[in-house]
Amino acid sequence: MERLLREAGADSRRLRHALTLLCDGQWWRLAGLVRETATSRRTVEALLRELPLERSGDAFRVPLAQAPAYQDLFAVAPPPQDPVAHLLPHYSDALDRLGALIAGAPRARHVLDHVAATPETVLRRALLLGARFWLPGARLLCVGDHDLTSLAVKLVHPETEVTVADIDERILAYIDDQELGVRTRWADLRLGLPASARGHDLALTDPPYTPEGVGLFVARAVEGLKDDGRVLLAYGAGERMPTLAFKVQQALTDLNLVYEAIYPDFNRYFGAEAIGSAADLYILRPTSKTRPAVTSRLSRQATAIYTQGPQAIENAHKGISAPERGISDFEPDLLVGEWPKELAQPRVKVSTWLAKPYAAAPDRVAVALPPGLEAALPRLLLATRASHVRVLGAGLPSLPGVLAAVYSMSAGEDVLDAVRLPQPGDTTARVLRRIVDNGHAKLANTWREALIAAAREQGATLTKNDSRALIREAAPWAEDLTLLEAPLHRLSALPEAVAATVTSLTTTSPGPASRAHP
Repeated sequence: MERLLREAGADSRRLRHALTLLCDGQWWRLAGLVRETATSRRTVEALLRELPLERSGDAFRVPLAQAPAYQDLFAVAPPPQDPVAHLLPHYSDALDRLGALIAGAPRARHVLDHVAATPETVLRRALLLGARFWLPGARLLCVGDHDLTSLAVKLVHPETEVTVADIDERILAYIDDQELGVRTRWADLRLGLPASARGHDLALTDPPYTPEGVGLFVARAVEGLKDDGRVLLAYGAGERMPTLAFKVQQALTDLNLVYEAIYPDFNRYFGAEAIGSAADLYILRPTSKTRPAVTSRLSRQATAIYTQGPQAIENAHKGISAPERGISDFEPDLLVGEWPKELAQPRVKVSTWLAKPYAAAPDRVAVALPPGLEAALPRLLLATRASHVRVLGAGLPSLPGVLAAVYSMSAGEDVLDAVRLPQPGDTTARVLRRIVDNGHAKLANTWREALIAAAREQGATLTKNDSRALIREAAPWAEDLTLLEAPLHRLSALPEAVAATVTSLTTTSPGPASRAHP
């Protein structure tokens, strides 16, 4: 044991901490000891091999009779002080609630590099935000939120406006189900940040721990900030991987960010034992040179940012089979995505296609959808008024029912054909169709104008304020977002909500809708 500690040198502090815990009479499991000491599994296992241990199931400790032999090797001083640990006892109810929320959350998806933070961690993030910044009236953007930090912030600081941008539909639906007032937006950050997710005071992100993933998520976080904002970043590499940490920090340096603070081992996780189930918390401040660097960084964005799955960084150069054979009988006017250079048709990037309406009005569009971007499929179809869209890609997902209002769809092997339907005659269907035909527009604005037009057809007058009131009652979530930003559970709820507002045009009940009648 003395040899092991001597070889570790100054960094033996973490090993001595683990030794102290093992000798204090408690039973420990490996995952718990890794998380408590913020030390990698391999390092802890090396320590355990040198110790006499007694076991109870999968738990272990140094026998009490032998613990005094290691007294001189203990770490007698505690680890560096947690900046908000003294506040935790005052928030026991919030911690209990977060424990239940995290336990009931959707399971982690390994292809998105999900590892759940502990309830204590997300509560401490919320407390640190409140201790360092003035949160009443502030706007916080969570760039990805599998950890549910947004819910912790709303529990502790309900006066803070919180928005979550995430690719995982399950997480967005789960957050909305809690009804804590968090705004949710669908976003594949490789393709862009929703327009309604900008102008925030603070942004917080716990991204994939690759240089590509950290660089992308932090760049998008900066996009979501006001000029004087801050980015809080959770990132850890473990004591065995300084080269990886250097590459990640180099990606941050390339964005011209100032490191205002780094809190070591602030974040703890259920898993990620290779990095000690822990990560540091960075507070980053943009400079006058950050936004140009972000623009440059995003112009070079690749889709491979994860450590696992089809968009893992090791798969970045494996290539995708040429999709041109899927359009030999299609004759598209426009190509969306990556296509062979020899094809003569004009083309546009997927990110540009989703960001703004295409300038021309193509009749037939072919879309090449690479592996890992399948969640964007409904939005790709909502982003156009083309009469026929053909999508090529492996493992295409099922589509929300709202698309049946605009497309007749047929699917083959790795091919989806979506043919635009004629305009419907039913009033409710026409209102819905007008909304779905304008995927890039503000949802509430298009809905409002469609209701006013429907009322006019019925010989009634509906004011803009009355229309807004109807929409707010049927779909309070519809304000200030586009269809392309809306999570799938919101898209699925749209037909019923539209029907409710159209029905209200002819109701005789008191309220704003009744003023639609002469």
